[in-house]
Amino acid sequence: MKFNIITIFPKIFDSYFNESIIARARKKKLIEINIHNLRDYTSDKHKTVDDTPYGGGVGMVLKIEPIYKALIKIISKNKLKCFKNRIKNQELRIKRKLNKNNKTKIILLSAKGKKFDQAMAKRFSKLDRLILICGRYEGVDERAAKYLADEEISIGDYVLTGGEIPAMVVVDAVSRLIEGVVGKKESIEDESFSRKGYLEYPHYTRPEIFSPDKKTNWKVPDVLLSGNHKKIQEWRKKHSKSN
Repeated sequence: MKFNIITIFPKIFDSYFNESIIARARKKKLIEINIHNLRDYTSDKHKTVDDTPYGGGVGMVLKIEPIYKALIKIISKNKLKCFKNRIKNQELRIKRKLNKNNKTKIILLSAKGKKFDQAMAKRFSKLDRLILICGRYEGVDERAAKYLADEEISIGDYVLTGGEIPAMVVVDAVSRLIEGVVGKKESIEDESFSRKGYLEYPHYTRPEIFSPDKKTNWKVPDVLLSGNHKKIQEWRKKHSKSN
């Protein structure tokens, strides 16, 4: 699985993607993460990636030209013709969206996009490549969403300073669904959102009794200490939530 992230702040990703499960998955070559600095695809000496919006208004808007050039560079030669045809003819773009054999998706991260969820993460995990465009400032030229992206997604009903954190969320959520990334397969088979509306049961570990002060004892439920697997399963089912 290859992730390509287009951003104007490439160093933001260094720490997160070089730690823990994601770092191990990269080392094992289960996933590949490539960060592309949008400023490298500009044509002026100031490496300008944004401009004022037509019609007036506050803030700056990311320009379409460097985004287009970055995508042309990222997409392999055998896919490039399809990509250019998709831009020239929206009917081809729609047909490409419906093509179940397509293994590459271009995603624009935007506050007005469709809400990202576990079902979407599972769908993305079946791809060969995911290209993520990180928005910034007041937004991105709408033509990027209209002509370049396959989908426009958001991670929640709030506004962030940019699409970098959402990109990390998407990469993390998708990566852990790829075989071999998470150590035990069972860990992702019965967890929150593994099926629609499902929230996993509570978890406890040692010590059996935790006392923050002399008068307080926080205990692990007795059933989890009983060794009775049937009762434990019943307790877990009872304390799981399904909306």
